[in-house]
Amino acid sequence: MRKLKFLLAAAVLAVVPAFLVAPAQEPTGSIHGHAQDPVGIAIPSTIVTLSTDGGKTAKYTFNGDANGDYKGSGIAPGTYTVSLRKPDTPPDKVVDQFPEVKIVAGQDTSQDFDLTRADYVKNLTPEQKKAAEELRAKNSAALKENSVIKNLNADLAKAREDNKNKNYAEADSLMTASTQAKPDASVLWLELGVAQAGEKKYDDAVTSLKKAIDLDAASKKPNPDIQGAAGNALGEVLATQGKSADSQAAYEAAAKVNPASSGMYYSNETIVFARIGKDPDATVAAANKAIAADPTKPIPYYLKGQALINKATVDPKTGKIVAPPGCAEAYQKYLELAPDGQFANDAKSVLTEMGETVKSSYKAKK
Repeated sequence: MRKLKFLLAAAVLAVVPAFLVAPAQEPTGSIHGHAQDPVGIAIPSTIVTLSTDGGKTAKYTFNGDANGDYKGSGIAPGTYTVSLRKPDTPPDKVVDQFPEVKIVAGQDTSQDFDLTRADYVKNLTPEQKKAAEELRAKNSAALKENSVIKNLNADLAKAREDNKNKNYAEADSLMTASTQAKPDASVLWLELGVAQAGEKKYDDAVTSLKKAIDLDAASKKPNPDIQGAAGNALGEVLATQGKSADSQAAYEAAAKVNPASSGMYYSNETIVFARIGKDPDATVAAANKAIAADPTKPIPYYLKGQALINKATVDPKTGKIVAPPGCAEAYQKYLELAPDGQFANDAKSVLTEMGETVKSSYKAKK
């Protein structure tokens, strides 16, 4: 019995190692590469297969990414036919193929699909070759255009900074060259017009700003911000030239094309006419539009009151100012919105001279 137990134990020990020891893994290799078409553009979403029967049956399949790159691992060592297909390529067709590609254990094999290579291009049909040449020419033009646009964007940023810092001559020089390089870019004409206005070259500014508006309006994707900004700048230039009606029309057009910024445009119109001081009626009209667009802004109320007070008379009996209707209300509203504003003391003084009571609720903020 003791001998039998010994024999059984030996048998168990002999069997157990067979279950505990895993079989050795055969070393594998990997592959990677890039696919590009006859024009040199990456081919996205490719399907790369490895086969041992000349490409008929895929033993390994790897998918390429959006950049035309692919990679695969876990490939048994050997010699394979490596084929390239697109998602719409029929199973019995290939885009490109390389026979006898060796995969070595522990190594990464590189296999690109460069369809610009001479031995591939020579097999293209005349129509395919012509199409490739045309596309290559378009791509070359596009690259050149992109390079130009990159430089123009840098110049535009510099011109904007120059205009902001009142370096108008520098901005003018940059944008004059830029509009010559790309005369169909409305934003360049806008910045040129702003620079010319800063230099007081008003006629040139009018021409440039109108050009910006017309170009953008005729473009495939009009930009309300560009047309609005150009109309706003144009309105100021025309007002400075004493062309009130034309200036008002420019501001109206800016507000119409870009309603979201209408309050700002009308406020600017009010400020411009008030600064020039030659047309109080235009100032009042602009102020009324600015107030209608955004009744929370105090400045249009003050400028409206200031414009109306210019039409005031003095009562010979009382010596008090007799202002047109709406004048006192405009000053009072300014004080309501900006009790400690920069024009608060002036508004209070005028109201006092008019015999109006300044409401005690208009107290400066602490």
